[in-house]
Amino acid sequence: MRAPRVVVVGGGIAGLATAALLARGGARVTLLERHDEVGGRAGTLEVDGFRFDTGPSWYFMPEVFEHFFGLLGARVEDHLDLVPLDPAYRVFFEPGADGAASTFELSGNAGVNRSRLDAIEPGAGGRIAAYAEDASEAYGLALDHFLYTTFERPDRALSPAVLRRLPRLAGLLRESLADRAARAVEDPRLQQLLGYHAVFLGSSPYRAPALYSLMSHLDLVDGVQYPRGGMYTLIEAVERLARDAGAEVRTGADVAGIEVVPGAGRRGRVAGVRLASGELVEADVVVSAADRHHTETALLEPRWADLPAAAWEDKGPGISALLVLAGVRGELPELAHHSLFFTKDWPANFDAVLGPDRRSDPRGLRVPEPASLYVSRTSATDGPTSAAPAAPPGHENLFLLVPFPADPTLGGDEPSQRTLEGLADRYLAQVGRWAGVEDLPGRVVTRRVLGPAHFATELSAWRGGALGMEHTLRQSALWRPGNASRRVDGLYHAGGGTIPGVGLPMCLISAELVAKRLLGETSARPLPEPLREGFLAASRRPERLRPADRPVAVRR
Repeated sequence: MRAPRVVVVGGGIAGLATAALLARGGARVTLLERHDEVGGRAGTLEVDGFRFDTGPSWYFMPEVFEHFFGLLGARVEDHLDLVPLDPAYRVFFEPGADGAASTFELSGNAGVNRSRLDAIEPGAGGRIAAYAEDASEAYGLALDHFLYTTFERPDRALSPAVLRRLPRLAGLLRESLADRAARAVEDPRLQQLLGYHAVFLGSSPYRAPALYSLMSHLDLVDGVQYPRGGMYTLIEAVERLARDAGAEVRTGADVAGIEVVPGAGRRGRVAGVRLASGELVEADVVVSAADRHHTETALLEPRWADLPAAAWEDKGPGISALLVLAGVRGELPELAHHSLFFTKDWPANFDAVLGPDRRSDPRGLRVPEPASLYVSRTSATDGPTSAAPAAPPGHENLFLLVPFPADPTLGGDEPSQRTLEGLADRYLAQVGRWAGVEDLPGRVVTRRVLGPAHFATELSAWRGGALGMEHTLRQSALWRPGNASRRVDGLYHAGGGTIPGVGLPMCLISAELVAKRLLGETSARPLPEPLREGFLAASRRPERLRPADRPVAVRR
């Protein structure tokens, strides 16, 4: 049998990773990316001598990256120059009547952290250490039994180790992350330290299940690293691996539709993808790493969609974001590489952004002010003496991310964009007041402001969301949309809109899960590394790679 033809839609990290793995497996892979550069949400912007990562900025779950590179016979250290950050981050808590913001820094030294936590709440250091130990156990359980399964055979994840922990796991699913944090410590500021990870899931600690307390392992135990030169160096590395494996990467290729022909019974079978130019790229397998809602409602005809438009009415998009990319004159030692700003009334802040219902109806959403927000200053690490400075001499770069309502009208026209520009001024001023930076807005020499409309138009993101479908209990694990179409043979999904979820590590795992589907591998274990070249020939389900026998249906 000839090598199967695979088309991957979307050049974000999930698409690039899928292309790399399947090309190594022996498939003839073509990746199609709409823009002139790959990266998707994990993009980069260079303007006036400043360099900004425009998406993910935290390098978490290092073992996932190491395993992915290992599958391809590569090593992370040969592609990325990782440095540990100390402090991992600095937190600014909303000032009181005296106008001074209290702060907390997470050190790389556990003893220092314990003393700092005890200074906020006596005994908190020990209680958070115990919390972190539980988080590490849950994290290990997730890696070993849940993250690397396609859920094609859910019973394969129920090992004796999982069965022993089922009562505890059930409790973590019934409880919210906020409630779990409140059982560990009393001080609201420390509860925020244990709950902020929910934002990485597109959710809030009041809606995400307590099982996600496992994410505290990432900063409290693992620590935080940064790849010199910016997060986009990771995208460049995965693109290199894909090309080296033999994948063709085509940019400027806008996919208008996935072509499906009638198959067995009422099922269809992919025949390729149609570009906006009219060109047909034939395929035996199509993997969509584009936004899941866009794939289901725009790239597929309704009869072939697992999730047609009506199916999205009771789903939650999670948060969007207002991004402020600012080049600033002068030094900013008041800010760490990563800085978090937490308001006192956290529930109100999250209610404004997500609303009271699970759908996050835009009519019930509000722009938060003041806002809990995140600031990245990569020039703190990629300074003027580094090989790839993030800012010109005498300047710094700032990336502000403000959790925002998922409403694609925000920034969708000139008046709305002017409103966002005004909000950016106020958020910069807030950062300056809380951190003690004099006249921060006045020191900005260049700036870009991107809102939900940017995510909707440039990334085809559902409702202008910044990350992907929110991680609530109803939208996590085996309840999250699967990675194989139920109606179309040969159609698979990768990225944040499928299992295991959002974020760079999860997207890498989603690529591996596509490979497992094609192999017919139903275990919960990661694939062995390195994968041998041509490994797809050993598939237990060769029909999943078999060419279509029917002529291509032409859309009219």
